[in-house]
Amino acid sequence: MQKNITLKAEEAVIQKAREKAVSEHTSLNSLFQQWLRQYIHSDEAEKKYQELMDSMSYASPGRKFSREEMNER
Repeated sequence: MQKNITLKAEEAVIQKAREKAVSEHTSLNSLFQQWLRQYIHSDEAEKKYQELMDSMSYASPGRKFSREEMNER
């Protein structure tokens, strides 16, 4: 079941956001729902990222690289 909520923002900001949403073939409502889903899962994504980094902690270059070496192309 969906519920309505009321948000406040400057009129000009709302108008520009609506125009952008229309140009992207979507609505502010749809974008807000998408944002809410991402917001509630952001901690989960961060946790998964940290687990990945921890699982790769064995990887080490074995030494510290100089600034010149890091910027070589």
